[in-house]
Amino acid sequence: MARISVIMGIYNCASTLVEALDSLYAQTFKDFKVILCEDGSSDNTYEVARQYAEQHDNIILLRNERNMGLNYTLNRCLEQADTEYVARMDGDDVSLPERFEKEILFLDNHPEYALVSCPMVYFDQNGDFRTGTAISEPQEKDFINGKTFCHAPVMIRREAYQAVGGYTVSKYLLRLEDQHLWLKLYQKGFKGYNLQEPLYKMRDDRNATRRRDFITRRNEAYMRLQICKTFGLSWWHYPESILVPLIKWLMPTYLYERVHRSK
Repeated sequence: MARISVIMGIYNCASTLVEALDSLYAQTFKDFKVILCEDGSSDNTYEVARQYAEQHDNIILLRNERNMGLNYTLNRCLEQADTEYVARMDGDDVSLPERFEKEILFLDNHPEYALVSCPMVYFDQNGDFRTGTAISEPQEKDFINGKTFCHAPVMIRREAYQAVGGYTVSKYLLRLEDQHLWLKLYQKGFKGYNLQEPLYKMRDDRNATRRRDFITRRNEAYMRLQICKTFGLSWWHYPESILVPLIKWLMPTYLYERVHRSK
């Protein structure tokens, strides 16, 4: 039996999916299976995935009847996961070759941690433009600013996913499903760790910055308020939780992109 299930919700990523999947099959650690769930794309993502799955016997391909969102879609993938570890991956990104090898080695050697992630390299059509950083051991105070774990490169013990019931499906958590997952895990006493080596490349082009709509910022404010309530943070974090997402939403696109790329 494989040791890792890679779960991928794929949506409108026909042009990048093959590159993403190729990066999995270029891993130095080979003992994994891939669970894909196509989420009502308007392009031919499903056909690209189907053709790729025909070439590999360790791919499970699912399909939603309509677009349901990433939280619902990843839960469908989790229903098919029967391995010790579960790794995330997005259909427009790239896992560097030693990602699985180094993440599984860490979890094998550190049973006190339920999950491991790492910083990411950000790239667009012109190449790499930024390398992120990560706090080794995020604490409760780091949750309010989202400085916890990158979702796409994470690897989690399946028993931890099961203990919190996977992702919470709610319209108020779309695009924030990862932050809510970390919150639930920490509530249950699980802890995570960030390796300091970037092992994942995230496609972060102009289309990504254009997705910062009002709904996303509303959900960010909702998530921040949930963090304040759960961890009993000081009163001054409450107005901050509303103002920061509002400022991001109102900021002109050119200025947001400049700030975003300079982080």
